[in-house]
Amino acid sequence: MTPSILSFLFTTTQGVEKWSPLKISFIQPKLSEGLLDMCSNAWPPLGILYCGTVLANEGVEVSVLDQAAKGYSTEQAASWIRKEDPDLLGLSVLGSSSKEAGRIAELSKRENQDRVIVAGNYQPTFNPERMLRKYNDLDIIVRGEGEYVSLELVRCLENAGDLKTIDGITFKDITGKIVSTPDRPLIKDVDMLPFPDRRLADCEYASRIFGVKTATKKFTSLLSSRGCPFHCTFCSCRKFAQGIWRPRSIANIINEIEYLVSEGYREFLFVDDNFTLNPRRVIKFCKALKKKKLKVEWFCDSRVDNCGFDTFREMVRAGCRVVYFGIESANQRILDYYRKSITPKQSATATRNARRAGVDIIVGSFIVGAPDESKREIRNTLEFAQKIDIDVPSFNILGVPVGSPLWNELLTKGYIIEERDWEENILVPQVCPTAVPFKEVSSMILTYFKSFYLKPQRLMSEAVRTVTSSFRFGLLLNNLPGLGQTLKTVKQGVQFK
Repeated sequence: MTPSILSFLFTTTQGVEKWSPLKISFIQPKLSEGLLDMCSNAWPPLGILYCGTVLANEGVEVSVLDQAAKGYSTEQAASWIRKEDPDLLGLSVLGSSSKEAGRIAELSKRENQDRVIVAGNYQPTFNPERMLRKYNDLDIIVRGEGEYVSLELVRCLENAGDLKTIDGITFKDITGKIVSTPDRPLIKDVDMLPFPDRRLADCEYASRIFGVKTATKKFTSLLSSRGCPFHCTFCSCRKFAQGIWRPRSIANIINEIEYLVSEGYREFLFVDDNFTLNPRRVIKFCKALKKKKLKVEWFCDSRVDNCGFDTFREMVRAGCRVVYFGIESANQRILDYYRKSITPKQSATATRNARRAGVDIIVGSFIVGAPDESKREIRNTLEFAQKIDIDVPSFNILGVPVGSPLWNELLTKGYIIEERDWEENILVPQVCPTAVPFKEVSSMILTYFKSFYLKPQRLMSEAVRTVTSSFRFGLLLNNLPGLGQTLKTVKQGVQFK
């Protein structure tokens, strides 16, 4: 058997020999068994599509598998790898998929000991050494943004270079010692990135959430910015993106949309962490999009404190159909604990402004189950969801992602143990003795979810809005065939089973 590429690197003088061009395969693993799959197969895996496109543009042979979107089992994913036979396998790993990623790495290595297996994304970034220690078949961790470190890594392997010269990676050397290079600076000018080639994923996406199709035309997602400057307790985005918001230029975004329209796409979801952070930029984008007369529909998120009626009106005129608000709580004390820097009054005002401006569907996200949140405070939030003018409530029990301030808090208090819990899907009411117990929170959510949709006045207003909105009516027709299964899936999701 020929020596592995990594062994070759550590035993060969740099520049004496070279490997032939490498073939690279990327996989977006499905969620680990037993976890609720709300929307992991709803949208293209832009992270690995960006990485794959950067590599492909440099002449590297690239293939991509979105395991959840394809509906592949672990064994089927392994068969796909066997067919592709890559020299390097890249795994995009979130906390909820690390165990599945480890299993895929094991099966891949069993097939080919010489294959280099690399993991990146949130979980590897926050737990590089733990992942390398637990999953022996992983060779290299990419920390942070992966586009150009991936390219450097490929060139290094092809040319028998020194891994220690690549910033932003953690790896095991030939003795088994774990080595971490310095952190890699963020990509400052995100306009320099190529448009991700969505054909690499070989999938059509319908933006399914709990089985509900939220797109009626050819659909994809895109990013208009990276990062978030806020400090929300329950979010690890700030740590990953170093608290820096980096917008793309309006011209660059419009160019990508024009390209996507030429490929047949007509509906888009902006998956930015903070799409409306700069309202002037949003208005400028909307006016530029209208000027192009592209006739597209799009969805985005918005904070409740930085978008007024005029901004929403411009968004609607430019094709915005769905807005997702992070409302979180009706209690100022809990909002302050979450460090959201918003008020319930701002949430009510934002939803009114979006409705007046003509947004077709308004989604409100709520989080309950904070460490010392009372039953009364939980009820306040659930009742608030019924009072404000939203179409879809998204009720969530507070989770504890690694890399978030909340993780650090519960770690300090001893409610979680780092070595035991770093890749578990932890919810606060399951581990925190001062929180309302998990079963009670789940039961309260289910009760209010049912009452939200069963009120006669709401049913009537939603029916009127649906028949007077071509977008909403199209969604209804699109979902009628699988309505029974959709309702069952939604119920399971609300119960957090």
